[in-house]
Amino acid sequence: MTAPHVGIWMYENGGGKAIEQRLVHALAERGIQSSTGLNLRDARAQGGQILCNGIVMEHLDAFLSYNAGQQTQYQLYLYQALSQSIPTLNNFSSFALAEDKFRTSHLLNGHGIATADYRLCHKNDIAGLKAAIRDFGGKLVYKPTDGWGGVGIVKIDGEHALDMLLPFLSRTDLRYFYVERFIDYDNTDYRIDIVDGKCVGCYGRKAPKDDWKTNITSGGSVFVREPNDEVVALAIKATQALGLEIAGVDLIYDREQERYVVLEVNTIPAFATPEQEQLGINFNQDKLDAMVELIERTVQQKRALHSVKVA
Repeated sequence: MTAPHVGIWMYENGGGKAIEQRLVHALAERGIQSSTGLNLRDARAQGGQILCNGIVMEHLDAFLSYNAGQQTQYQLYLYQALSQSIPTLNNFSSFALAEDKFRTSHLLNGHGIATADYRLCHKNDIAGLKAAIRDFGGKLVYKPTDGWGGVGIVKIDGEHALDMLLPFLSRTDLRYFYVERFIDYDNTDYRIDIVDGKCVGCYGRKAPKDDWKTNITSGGSVFVREPNDEVVALAIKATQALGLEIAGVDLIYDREQERYVVLEVNTIPAFATPEQEQLGINFNQDKLDAMVELIERTVQQKRALHSVKVA
């Protein structure tokens, strides 16, 4: 039998290229061949096969898609099609679910996991939006359901601010509005990295002065932060509820309701950058080890299933 063969598409900025090289080396030590740079943007599908950079993707034993910033609808469409033939990490169904903020919050609440109070309103349901801002104490956060990195998030302070925003929103092609109660917190969060049901890393993020968003792309900064048992348990529970193999769970402490809430679940949580490692955020090796174990087991399960079908 030929050696197992996995495909990888890894982000390159922030030290991603070095992480990819370490991952490839670790897999090779376990007898697993890797093909990197498999950006589905360059792929073409025909005759029952997706061909990318000379690789027939359906012939792979698994595909790790680990690049958040360059995903297009075309790539996601092929990602979904590929997941019907081989194991993908994350599996596409859970990936698509977690990328949708409303569906994520709705599912987590159904599993008893606290999130920010939310409301989904039809585009023309202005009364519903105004009722939400009153129910949520006069402050809302508008979020695109499929955004990332804090892009498109708007804080709405009061009905007057909502009235000012509505003419702009009415001119967009949005079909609905997803809003959350603005949570009173200390402007810091926990990012808990989960791989294969285990916590492999944690750090904190802090919003810049005179702002409330902790996202790095919004100007937030990172700091060393040890997790407590409660946030780790919540992060693992949220990841399992969504069915993700790999996740980065963002949690904050709601000072008004005196509880931790899951703010977001990221499907492609970044490794620590070289600059962050210098600050003492040193979880990359643990995360790599866990991902290698996950990939190896995924490959073994796929091959075992194939052997049973052939027999």
